[in-house]
Amino acid sequence: MLPPTPKSTLLPRRTAAAALVIMPALWLGVRAQPAPVRRATPSQTEGPFYPVALPADSDADLLRNGSRTPYGGGQASWVEGTVHDLDGKALAGAQVEIWQCDEQGHYHHPGDGNRADAGFQGFGRVTVGADGRYRFRTIRPVPYTGRTPHIHVKVRLDRRELLTTQLYVEGDPGNARDGLWRRLDDIDRAAVTVPFERANDGLRARFPIVVPA
Repeated sequence: MLPPTPKSTLLPRRTAAAALVIMPALWLGVRAQPAPVRRATPSQTEGPFYPVALPADSDADLLRNGSRTPYGGGQASWVEGTVHDLDGKALAGAQVEIWQCDEQGHYHHPGDGNRADAGFQGFGRVTVGADGRYRFRTIRPVPYTGRTPHIHVKVRLDRRELLTTQLYVEGDPGNARDGLWRRLDDIDRAAVTVPFERANDGLRARFPIVVPA
């Protein structure tokens, strides 16, 4: 007959067994935590120059307006990013629109006298895919009287308008004098103010968009 196991040996075994039971529960508890809710991109005014009628050429390349000579003004730039909802899910099927003035500060709009360069498309629209990505070819925005450089941005899904905002250039000296930019708090300013960095094919700005859907 075998001698009984000493209590000093049983105690560590029981402790280890209890730990093995508790650890999966703790692990499941950690995994079950919901993902943090993202902060929505702040909205801003649409402004007076949203197109009265959309141009016949409304694609992602604002440097080519139909069959006209490609626009050579300004600093060619890529503006790109993603569209996600507050839970971090890519918003497939959403439409992103941008519009802005040409290098001389003019919009394709009757309120601006329709003085914009005909070679500059001035407005673009893309539909994002399953990864939520969008991309535009345009120019680095320029200032005009009373405004710092900016690009207008709108996001739609089906018939709903989810966001209208403005994108600003990080480090531009005009930002601090712009009433709309100054109206934002520090966190919201950071969300809509991005660097236009040099790349092999011009400038590149990355603007992630978060919208309630």
